[in-house]
Amino acid sequence: MPSYDYPFNERIRTLLRLEDLFTKVLHNMAAGHEYHHHCALLSLFQILDVIDRAELKADLLQELDRQKIVMNSLLGNPSIAEKVLTDLIGEIENTSKTLRQNTTKLGQTLRDNDWLMSIKQRAGIPGGVCEFDLPSYHYWLGLGEDRRRQDLDNWLQPLISIYDALRIILHILRGSGNTVALTATNGVYQQMLGGSKPAQMLRLQVDDDVECFPEVSANKYAINIRFNSLDYAQKPRACDKNVNFTLTLCNL
Repeated sequence: MPSYDYPFNERIRTLLRLEDLFTKVLHNMAAGHEYHHHCALLSLFQILDVIDRAELKADLLQELDRQKIVMNSLLGNPSIAEKVLTDLIGEIENTSKTLRQNTTKLGQTLRDNDWLMSIKQRAGIPGGVCEFDLPSYHYWLGLGEDRRRQDLDNWLQPLISIYDALRIILHILRGSGNTVALTATNGVYQQMLGGSKPAQMLRLQVDDDVECFPEVSANKYAINIRFNSLDYAQKPRACDKNVNFTLTLCNL
């Protein structure tokens, strides 16, 4: 069942972008071809650009600490599986500890690697990492699958605590809120929002056989969803039929 996440603020937007990039790095690292490892390295460079915000680490630690307090307050609740809760608390504690132990700026070990930064600089130019531009990089790509994967793993390790933290936070966020079944009449749905605690993200799911996709415009006051179908020869066009979907308003 296809799902779509739409963030309501820049903080959640950053976490979703990082999650997407880490997923691509890990997927391409697991593959063996040099082209996959090249794509993994490019995604790693994009992670560096996204995390170049001084407050990201503090934001992650603050949210983990807050969630730990919330989870501890739920211990003993008969409607919640205690083992699942204690495992999550333990994961939060371990991730917070690892993140705090890294006293340097996020990604600084990679930025201090002049060879990697020379590749990153050239990667911003279309076709800029051809073998005649970066022969040392071409040589590295030819070293073999095991060596490349080992190097990529070494470069990724200083950032794994970030991935673990955002993975926990997004898991909790996606699990919050009530899911309701709705219908977009003629492909359009609108809903006014209220309440003292605005949503931070909406999660929308459609059945596999729905041949259209949602475009969302939302803020703390209202949600506007318009379903479109994709014509590969032209621009997307409005879907003129009723579309059934589920909607979850998520909040930490």
